[in-house]
Amino acid sequence: MATFQSKFDSARQDWETPLELFSPLDEEFGFTLDVCANPLNAKVSRYFTKDQDGLKQSWAPDICWMNPPFRVQGKWVKKAYDEAQNGATVVCLLPARTNTNWFQDYCMKGEVRFIRGRPKFGDAKHGLPQPLAIVVFRPNA
Repeated sequence: MATFQSKFDSARQDWETPLELFSPLDEEFGFTLDVCANPLNAKVSRYFTKDQDGLKQSWAPDICWMNPPFRVQGKWVKKAYDEAQNGATVVCLLPARTNTNWFQDYCMKGEVRFIRGRPKFGDAKHGLPQPLAIVVFRPNA
């Protein structure tokens, strides 16, 4: 039996955010912390690695960039929302999964910007086959 391999390898959790998507947001917000990164994909000089576990760190009062691991997005979105309540600004790159609890419970309380097209991440051969959104959580909003 042949093995199915998608155009976008979802087994990988550390796809680098495309600069053409990140740079205008960095220009707008001036990020000071990348909350879930590694030395190869970090977009900001200060970042939390998997070993540091950004879910266990305080993010406030930073201006945070978040492109979370694909499989545990709900935990990261809740953390982003909670950290905004504590004084952080958090800009999240997420799948536009409007039918999920985490999207309805948290993302809808932020500013949602839908992304047109299919951005290509890192060295992937194709763009992501699902819709994406930028969700902004501002302090005490």
